[in-house]
Amino acid sequence: MKFVAYERTVQGTGASRRLRRAGKVPGIVYGAGSPQPIELDHNALFFALKKEAFHSSILDMELAGKVEKVLLRDYQMHPYKPQVLHVDFQRVDPKTKIQKKVPLHFVNEENSPAVKTDKCLVNKILNELEIQCLAQALPEFLEVDLGELVKGQTLHVNDLKLPKGIKVVTHGKPNPAVVSVVEPVEEVVAAPAPAPAAPAKGKDAKKKK
Repeated sequence: MKFVAYERTVQGTGASRRLRRAGKVPGIVYGAGSPQPIELDHNALFFALKKEAFHSSILDMELAGKVEKVLLRDYQMHPYKPQVLHVDFQRVDPKTKIQKKVPLHFVNEENSPAVKTDKCLVNKILNELEIQCLAQALPEFLEVDLGELVKGQTLHVNDLKLPKGIKVVTHGKPNPAVVSVVEPVEEVVAAPAPAPAAPAKGKDAKKKK
């Protein structure tokens, strides 16, 4: 993906506030050289942030007529307004080793024996994984094939088929679970309550009078 940034010459809280009022977003690019303050069009950035690939792939940033490879590192949103307050990018090259969270895309769930035959539910425990790799090998997402899931199975990180050069960072957790199969819960139908007794008739009824 490509986006356009502009050099930002004035810095400080007041300058950033004026930029935001003008529909711009202050930001910075760091890594492989001196930090470069930048500004971006707010609406273009706001809609770019809605795209999954903008968060998990190498981006082409056009700045002062040159194109640099960068990676989105962080951004800040207003507490309650749909407004981007600040954004950080990191310069990268093919040999840069990076650590980044990437989304998981689950496929073939409906064709698995667990779902198709046993009518089980698939519980997705993780929706993203943090990985280490060279910048040139960064995937936009990791595909998780659920086509072979069976009743009672749990899929762990070590069960995933990862592209070459991709290492999952688990922060000390041994082989965390990614997906588990949940058996369907049988509905228990309660027995109908007994009908109330009919009022007494005949002699007994007269006695009560």
